Order: sequence, then C-alpha cells, then structure tokens
Amino acid sequence: MKRLILLLGFGLTLNAFAAPMQWGEIRDGSLYLQTDRPDTVTVRWVPAWQAEANEEHIYLLDGSGRLQDDRLIEATEVRGSQRWPLVPGAASYRLEIPGYSFRSYRVEHDDKTVALFSPAKVHFSVETRHGDELFFKVAPGEHAVLNGKFHGGINALQAQRMDRGQQRSLALKPYRAYWQFDHVALPVSDRAQVWRLRLQGSGKAAFWLDGTANLFAQNPQHLQPLREDPGQTRLTLRDKVLGRTPDLGIALPYLVPPEASHAALDALKPSAASYYSFVDVTSKNAHFEDAFRKLYQDRFGIRQDITLLAGTGRQADLRADVQSNRGLDAWLAGTRALDGLGTHYIGFADEPNLNYSSFEDYRTIFLSMARQVRNDPANAKAGVRIAMPASSRLVNGPFADNAADKRGIDWARRLLSESADQVDALAWHEWMIRDLLATRVYRDSVRRAADLVGLDSQGQPRKALLLDQTNLSSGSSLSPYDQETHYAALWWASVVINASQDGLLTMLNWFQAADEPPYAKGMVSVLDNGSFELKPVGLAQQFIQQHWLPRVLQLDNDAFEVDVLAMANDEQRALLGVNKGTRLQHVDLSGAKCPLNHGALRFFGADNRSREAPFACENGRVRFELPGQTLFALNWNAS
Repeated sequence: MKRLILLLGFGLTLNAFAAPMQWGEIRDGSLYLQTDRPDTVTVRWVPAWQAEANEEHIYLLDGSGRLQDDRLIEATEVRGSQRWPLVPGAASYRLEIPGYSFRSYRVEHDDKTVALFSPAKVHFSVETRHGDELFFKVAPGEHAVLNGKFHGGINALQAQRMDRGQQRSLALKPYRAYWQFDHVALPVSDRAQVWRLRLQGSGKAAFWLDGTANLFAQNPQHLQPLREDPGQTRLTLRDKVLGRTPDLGIALPYLVPPEASHAALDALKPSAASYYSFVDVTSKNAHFEDAFRKLYQDRFGIRQDITLLAGTGRQADLRADVQSNRGLDAWLAGTRALDGLGTHYIGFADEPNLNYSSFEDYRTIFLSMARQVRNDPANAKAGVRIAMPASSRLVNGPFADNAADKRGIDWARRLLSESADQVDALAWHEWMIRDLLATRVYRDSVRRAADLVGLDSQGQPRKALLLDQTNLSSGSSLSPYDQETHYAALWWASVVINASQDGLLTMLNWFQAADEPPYAKGMVSVLDNGSFELKPVGLAQQFIQQHWLPRVLQLDNDAFEVDVLAMANDEQRALLGVNKGTRLQHVDLSGAKCPLNHGALRFFGADNRSREAPFACENGRVRFELPGQTLFALNWNAS
C-alpha cells in the first residue's frame, strides 16, 4: 500500500502492477533515461506561475549529446504534452527542463527504463507532497555531503543508509540571504553506499549532493554510473560577413573606483558599460558623477555606455517632476562635457515593465524626458542617444503579477508605433536563463528584437540593440555554485557566443563589475584586505577579450552542447567556442585553408588557465579533441 501512496506528488516509486514510472512537478533539472528496449517518454505540463506570460523550451538529447528535439512551448500553451520515442542504447538520453520554469512538468516512461534525476543546486527543482522518497548512491571513499535549502515548502531531509541503518537528518531553516543553505556530511566508507532520502513536508524542494554524483533514483537498482558517449561537432566556415560583434562590457559602480581595482578592470578590458544616474543626488549636486564618468572614459577607454535614470537605491519608478528633470539636465550637461567622445545611451527608468503599474505611466515619463533631450541639438552632437524601454526581459514577462501585460517586447512595440522618431535604441535585461543548454534563448531574443526594429539595406537593425544587463539570476537570488565557479565562465561564454551569432547586437553587458552586498554577482571579488581578484567568470571574460575580433562570419554548427562564434578582422580569423557538456567532443572544421597560417589553438578549463592545445590540419579540415566544460579559441591568418 505504501508503494501506491508514494505515486502521489512527485511519483517516486512503482506500484504493484508495474505501471509506468512517473516523475512529478519538476521545475528545474535533468532526467537521464537509458533503455534496452523501445520506450516512449511522455512529458505533460500545467501552469505554476505566470505561465501565460512566458514561453519555454524543453530539450531531449541522445547519448552522444545530439539534439533530438527542442520543444518550444508557446506562452499561450499553459497546458500541454509532448511524446518522444526512446531507442535502446548503452548511453543515456538527457531530458532537460531548464529553470527558472513557469510550468510544472510530469514525466512518464516505462518502469524498466533506467532513470536518474539531477536536481538544480540551491534553486528549487521540484514541488513535492508529504512522504516522497528517493535513493542515491555514494561510491567507496567519497566524502559526500547532503544539502538542502528551505524555499517555503520541504522543511527537512532524512537520509537512511540501506545496509546498516545509519541515519542523517537535516532540518531546513529560513535564511536572510538566498545563497545560504543547510548541509550534513555523510559517513565515508570503503564500500559503495545506497541511501534512502525522505523529503519531509510538501511544496518547493531544493536538495542535492556534493562530493559524489548528484543523481537520484526512484528504484535503487537504477543507481548506475552515467554513460555519455563522445560527441561530434561539425563546423563549416563561410566567407560571408554577417555584421559586427557587440561591445562587451560590465555594469560599473556609482563612484570613483579605488586604484587597487584598476588592474582587475584592465584585465577585463570592457569596451562598454552600464551606469545608473541617481536623480535625487544629481539634482542637488550636478557635478557628482563627472569625476568617475570621465575616469571610466579616459582611463579605461569606455566609449559606449548606457545610463539608466533612477533614484538612490535604484529606485526605478521615476516621475516627470522637478527632481527628475534636474537630474536629467545634470546628466546631459555632464555628457556634453565628455568632449563628444563615444556614444552615450540614456534610458528613462530602470526596467519600467517591472516597476511601473502600466504602460501609460511609463509612456508619460518617456515622452517628457525624450522632449527634454531632443530640445537641445548639442546633446545629440555630444553622442547622446535615447534607449527604451530597458525592460526586465524582452520576449517573456518580468517576475511580477499580470506579467502577460508587461512583456518588454510589447511595451517596445507600442512605443515604436507611437514615437519611433524619439527612439535610437532598443534595450533590455535578461535574467533567470540559468541552464547551460538554454542559453540559445539569447540568440532568439536578439533576433526577435531585430525583427521588431526592422533591418536596413545592409541587413543591420535600424535601431541599436543593447542587452545592457544580464546575469544568471536577478536581484540577490544567487547560488555560489553558478556565481563563484567555472560554471559562470561556461555560461558567460555561451551567452556571448549566442547573443553575437548573427552580427545584430551592439552592446552586451554583464551585471555587475564587482561584488557588493547583497549582490555577490560581480566578475571581480573584493577580498577582506581590500584587494580585488578576478572570479572565474572574470578570467573567462579576459580570455574572450584576448580573442575578440570586430566582425562576425557565418558559421554552420551541427552541435548542441558546443557553441562557436566565427570572427574576422582584415586577414585575422578566430573561432571562439565553449563545450558546455561534460563529454569529450571531436571537432571537425571545414572552410579554412591548410596549413593554418600562424594557427594556434588554446583551451581555457576549470583550472582558469589558458593553455596551448594540439590540432591537425589536413585535406582542408581542422580537427581537434575538445574536453568537456572547456572554452577554446582557434586563431589564424587567412592570407
């Protein structure tokens, strides 16, 4: 009877009649499926929160990492289902449900199919009900740690070793900081250990393992090592120039940076920046920002930037009042004093679709401030350009109630239809695309933005496209696993490559430059002794900038786990790529002449170091082996 009861909620065990195995209410995670006979996996979804404002993707990969299907779920498809055939094989399929998801997913497959679930870390991955349980395995000699975080649902974890009855209990407590969580060490043994995990309570659940494979099964017999076959990546380089590469930048602080930070900023080599301008500060002291803006331009070479008007503390819902007008006047005067160097975009309010109650409220301040900018031709001569709407996300809605009425792309479309002559650029922020396999969403959002503003006779957007703030998570909803580790390096490289792929984007900025409480999401960490140190994502940014060229070349790529960007500058050629998966990839490039003139291949891996790597070039093809979770750059001269 107990086995039947446990089918409720998460669907964590089999019933006595060998019914299909079910996994329920998945919101963020990977399900690995290996079968020795034909099977069908069925995925069903229902709305969780604001599903009608958000389209989503789920992915199915085969055992060598090739994409079997990318299922686009339209925003209007709040409920639905998808069926995929599984063919027998020794390696596991991977069903990916990327977080943050606005739907709850149930998965069903044959009970004989080996199934292992890998949950997200820190972020909640499932929603469960009372009494759910899973199994996990710890290999001999491993120092495993069981972790959990309280998200308002599951309040305790209980682990019991199956052969000896040892137990570990873990109460999940609420914390002020999102990235804090609870953990308990498991005993080390010279024998393999199988543990039963019981989830106490119901609702949102975050549980995961460190020091061992982060894999859970409904059936302990399924606890087998994952097999991932090597992958094949076939690239074909074309001569066609698609457009420019974006200026890569960071959000810089509202102060003169200490001299101790200069070396770190020099290493990042930003060519663009995001700023705030606090109108309550500048309305009282019109020259408050002059010193650091001039320093960023003259000392660090920032010649393309965007400033968002706000109040102290990033108060976003500005009004067209005396204080805001004075603050804008001060910013314009400061920009005119920068000697006409560079392009300076101004956005009226930060993420208005998140912070204003209606489009009409935002339109009022936009039109008022746009007139204020346009009234003096000296502003345009100084490089001032108007960007809108600096929305929270573009294609999908912000994290707010009634998000379907607040999608950034819809607000931008309305402003363009009413006041296109007041708009020089379309700007937006992208958050919560945390999954490495989902980063191709960035390419789609840039294309959608270009479709909205239209293309000129050279195939370039009629308005500049600025993705001026992005990070894995918004606000302080951060995980140390994805902010402080090599994962962030892989993620940023993938975002850069996908967003740049079609040569349509003008600016791409990471948010933010250095950690500052409570936002530990910088490229640079501030140490206790006051010194500054590049985090893994900062070191990856340094690697990217070392190989960055100004023009995008067309490149055909048949891989899913490997992203690659082709670039050119006169006779220079470069491929920048990243293997996001853990499997080895055999890379084959055609379209480059052999031997490569001054050719060099470099890898950047989890040790955060760049190293030279071997490659072969013969019969018009370049071949090399690319390790898992590694960035690479291939450079040569085409002459």
